[in-house]
Amino acid sequence: MLMTRASEYALLSLVVLAKADKPMDADTLSRELDISKSFLAKILQSMARKDILNSYKGANGGFALAKKSSEISVHDIMCAAEGKSPAVFDCASGESDCPSEKTSACSIWPFLNRLQGKIDHFLEQLTLADIMER
Repeated sequence: MLMTRASEYALLSLVVLAKADKPMDADTLSRELDISKSFLAKILQSMARKDILNSYKGANGGFALAKKSSEISVHDIMCAAEGKSPAVFDCASGESDCPSEKTSACSIWPFLNRLQGKIDHFLEQLTLADIMER
């Protein structure tokens, strides 16, 4: 699951917003990125609820970063866009989440759990500013 369209669109929109000198509305962003306005608006609202974006109403309203791009982790962006922590495998998030409820007998769960921990750490350290560097 790790990277869905929601996460991709969240990252793309944040890169545009980070470069903008004023708030941008969902309509403008959706046209610029060629993304469905309704889908993008939901993602933007989710990121505003998680304090990644500020939302402004009115004629000059729209969305702007709530903090510096170097202070926004890719992990936080993906959590906001997905509504949950990104997981590589369905069974990797925790023993209690095992779909077969046989975690204690599963020989690969410890490996998947360690892999998920490493990916989480990497995504927590990676920032929007890092993504913007080329």
